[in-house]
Amino acid sequence: QWPYCRKRCSYCNFNKYVVPAVDEAAVRACLVREARTLLHLSQVHSITSVFFGGGTPSLASPRTIGAVLEAVAGAAHLPASAEVTLEANPGSAGTPRLAGFREAGINRLSIGVQVREVLPRPVRRSSPCPPTATALPPQSLDDAELRLLGREHTAAEARGAVEAARGLFPGRTSIDLLFGLPGQSQDTWTRQLEAALGLCDDHVSLYQLTLERGTVLAAQVWGGALPVPPQDLLADMYQRARAMLVAAGFRHYEVSNFARKGALSTHNLSYWQAEQYIGVGPGAHGRFVPWGEGGRSREARVQTLEPDAWMREVQSHGHGTRRRVVLSPLEQLEEVLALGLRTDEGITHERWRQFSPHLSLEAVFGVPGEAKDLQQQGWLVLDCGGLRCSWEGLALLDSLLPDLLCQLQRC
Repeated sequence: QWPYCRKRCSYCNFNKYVVPAVDEAAVRACLVREARTLLHLSQVHSITSVFFGGGTPSLASPRTIGAVLEAVAGAAHLPASAEVTLEANPGSAGTPRLAGFREAGINRLSIGVQVREVLPRPVRRSSPCPPTATALPPQSLDDAELRLLGREHTAAEARGAVEAARGLFPGRTSIDLLFGLPGQSQDTWTRQLEAALGLCDDHVSLYQLTLERGTVLAAQVWGGALPVPPQDLLADMYQRARAMLVAAGFRHYEVSNFARKGALSTHNLSYWQAEQYIGVGPGAHGRFVPWGEGGRSREARVQTLEPDAWMREVQSHGHGTRRRVVLSPLEQLEEVLALGLRTDEGITHERWRQFSPHLSLEAVFGVPGEAKDLQQQGWLVLDCGGLRCSWEGLALLDSLLPDLLCQLQRC
């Protein structure tokens, strides 16, 4: 997690910092030390993916990226086939710099967004619910929208960055599209989708704008200075995007994510499949068993938010873990359910048994109750493959989850 940005976008309330100068050598040393410490605590032997998020990690130097990867490879096996992703903003993604990142070990680029997957907050809705934004600055191909969002680059610079990325990381470039902006219409959204499809056909993520308290954009909307699209229009935008992307050959493999030619994000799939992951850097999150400390249960960990305080803790203790919570068996199953149903594969019987060896999917969701009702309505499927949403149900996941979680909690 690289927490620094050049400026704060009008809609962003994430853990990011705009400072006059960054002591990159000090930050680099702490990232390296914390990575080594937490990998030792986890006693993980092999790494499947590494993801550099932020903030704006493309503001870090290739030297810092290379140092962290070297530390990871020194503490655990990092195979040559491992996916190593860097999030980049167009303003810091010129071809020479991207080439430097590739030389440092990056093999996948995500333009303009950080996907920070967390347990979804279920919200009941009567119409299809598009995914809410869980990400930092997304891509826009419209200069007026970029100004509205407070972005520092132009649409031309964004297109140039994507083209450069695709040349250096063929088949491994992802872009993000934001919808639900004040004043945005279905027609303008459709044109953005068409432009995006002409620019990048590897991986696309869709996010609905979320107005967050404390942001400039939220104050403008709530103060009446800017309009916000109605919920029905937001749902229509999401459904239009799904249809267009699938028609263009994309697989809708997760609520917000679409991929062609097998370009799925290995790292983000690990979140949705409830695998272990280690969070390094200010505000990073993790889920792992600290075997090195004698732990036997999976923990949810959060690193200290403020960079200077985090660095002091790393220098003193080897890591800056501020909060750690042992997850109960039920809490782990709740995460498996809420995150696993975000994917088109859903939750396989094998994955469920890893967390619930004595209570099968059929025993929980195959009996009369909410899940059975949702299956009869065509929103949910339970078969030999496991439990998953139907095509229609995937767009309604926020509405389905409360009932499913209630049924799980009664078992």
